[in-house]
Amino acid sequence: MSFNIGLSGLYAANKSLDVTGNNIANVATTGFKSSRAEFADQYAQSIRGTSGQTNVGSGVTTAAVSQQFTQGNLTTGTANSLDLAINGNGFFMLSNNGEKLYTRAGAFHTDKEGYVVNSGGMKLQGYNVDANGSVVTGALSDLRVDSSNLQPKATTAITNVANLNSTTALPSLTTFDATDTKSYNMKYSTPTYDTQGNAHTLDQYFVKTGTNTWSMYSLMDGRSISNPTTTTADKNDLTFDSSGNLVVAAPGTVPTDSANIKFNTDGTFTVANWVPGVQSGTGTTTSWGANGATGASIKLNMAGITQTASVSGLITQDQDGYATGQLSAMSVDATGNLFATYTNGKSQVIGQTSLTNFANVQGLAQAGGTNWRETFASGVPVSGTPQSGTLGYITGQALEESNVDLTMELVNLIKAQSNYQANAKTISTQSTIMQTTIQMT
Repeated sequence: MSFNIGLSGLYAANKSLDVTGNNIANVATTGFKSSRAEFADQYAQSIRGTSGQTNVGSGVTTAAVSQQFTQGNLTTGTANSLDLAINGNGFFMLSNNGEKLYTRAGAFHTDKEGYVVNSGGMKLQGYNVDANGSVVTGALSDLRVDSSNLQPKATTAITNVANLNSTTALPSLTTFDATDTKSYNMKYSTPTYDTQGNAHTLDQYFVKTGTNTWSMYSLMDGRSISNPTTTTADKNDLTFDSSGNLVVAAPGTVPTDSANIKFNTDGTFTVANWVPGVQSGTGTTTSWGANGATGASIKLNMAGITQTASVSGLITQDQDGYATGQLSAMSVDATGNLFATYTNGKSQVIGQTSLTNFANVQGLAQAGGTNWRETFASGVPVSGTPQSGTLGYITGQALEESNVDLTMELVNLIKAQSNYQANAKTISTQSTIMQTTIQMT
């Protein structure tokens, strides 16, 4: 009996060595989770005719090799924007030719078709965007990066906040001339884009005409808004109340409204009839004409303009148009949103990664490559967006390291070696006793 007991101890010690050795071998494996060998005594066997107090055990058996899903340390600041680390609960879901696998190793990149994949070509599952750029949650799909150029957007809204100095004197020149600074008090420019993404400049000149009254002259690229072949500016009159706020007039009551810029009842102007222009020719033979694009109707919000005894100037400026842009960088936020940044300075969400968790992660089956499979014991997968429910959050440009504690594993290695030697001694001692018994006969 001692032979069998000692032999079971050798098997157990060997299993412990195997598990410890595997942990040590994967100490630098991204997303690796250490294992632990768990043992139990074998069934106790009663000796016939004796009380339960004299039962003798039959050795040891391996009860389980369990995964330890504790959080690994994070390596941050990696050069790859698609290196993703999970902080907290959850796994990345991968599609391997239709088979679903789960991993904590977030070293991803894009393949030639734009799909986000790992080193084994398995596709990361997530939520893609619709034609309007909104993330479509619900059914998971292969996450794909659209590397095409960002289409240009014509300017449709401009918001400027500025102040006109109420104490300033009237210009010395009474006739407005955009080329002569003596004919106006203040000027600011706003970048504007047409439907082809061509950049233009909307120049606005402010001329004080009396107490609480000003005239605003507008030019696009130094040309008329509706006819780029001329330099005739559009004129609008502005009136301020005693508190320095812009007076909003009723529709049609401003006789100096230009044909192209209309004053609205909400303190905004509508820039209409815009014909985007372009200069052609060189030297002294240049000329201006329409560039073939379309200028959208622009809502020019000037409700924030004031007239106070402070220096004249533009305070804030915003407009919603932009030129076309090429994909230049990507980033991922804590909720898994994948942002694309373009050469025109714009960025937009192009997808969102998902996370998946299980009721019993210990029930997952190892599939190799730091991947796991769903089993009956693990329960069904529950997927969602990062930071929803009990799911963790994402750190971009980071990787989760192996959670192996090398110091502890080296201690376990010594303990397993000692156990092996001790069980070998049990067998050796039993062998000596048997030899003595044989010699006595």
